[in-house]
Amino acid sequence: MRKWAVLLAAPLLIAAGDPTTETEHVVTEGETLGGIANRAQVPASVIAAANGLQEPYNVRIGQKLQIPRQKVHVVKDGDTGFGIAHRYGIPFTNIAIANGLEEPYNITKGQRLIIPAVIESVPVPRQVRTEPYFRWPHDGKVMLGFSLREDGKGHDGLDMKANPLDMVRASSSGTVVFADDEPKRFGRLVVIDHGNGWRTRYGHLAKLTVKLGDVVKTGERIGLAGDAGIATETELHFEIMKDNKRIDPASKLPQR
Repeated sequence: MRKWAVLLAAPLLIAAGDPTTETEHVVTEGETLGGIANRAQVPASVIAAANGLQEPYNVRIGQKLQIPRQKVHVVKDGDTGFGIAHRYGIPFTNIAIANGLEEPYNITKGQRLIIPAVIESVPVPRQVRTEPYFRWPHDGKVMLGFSLREDGKGHDGLDMKANPLDMVRASSSGTVVFADDEPKRFGRLVVIDHGNGWRTRYGHLAKLTVKLGDVVKTGERIGLAGDAGIATETELHFEIMKDNKRIDPASKLPQR
């Protein structure tokens, strides 16, 4: 049985290819870029650049890596530098740099020229964040948390204890879409639009320090804390909304 196991394994070893000649490598469990580079005899930085890897150059199981390899051209009668460059589809300046050639770039019969590998750069996917980063608009203790129910009843934001005229800050950058009196509940209210359906609301303000259309940055003052509207003490009512639906601000704010 052991003999047959060895014979059966042999084709697999052959199929795996020679690490020193392979031009594509599939990452297996336990492999690192440094180990792959050592076996392939190609600098890790070269492999990283060819595959769009960024520090700390982590690789994952099953990932296919291009292994850029250099070729060697032996100069023959009639060869010119630019002719060789055209043959391999690489700018002659790259060949000159790789071989330390200087103008007028003379080459001689029998000379061995390194042809540096050129692999089309792999585009690095950029993660586009559609959700803003939120920060606390005030440092006061949360007196009443979010408890909005499916029927629309309950508390729709956070109430934070504040001192009279404390600074209230924009939780995230955006554009002021409302900054005015709101007599039904908040007395004075600021609403900031952060794009992609995200908005924040700041109520019970003693004074507004922004106006409609202002563009504000994260942490910028937008008003002063007060007890306007139905508030019974100085506080800040804060809401986060997504597509006009209120969500728990505590789920989006950093832990204190």
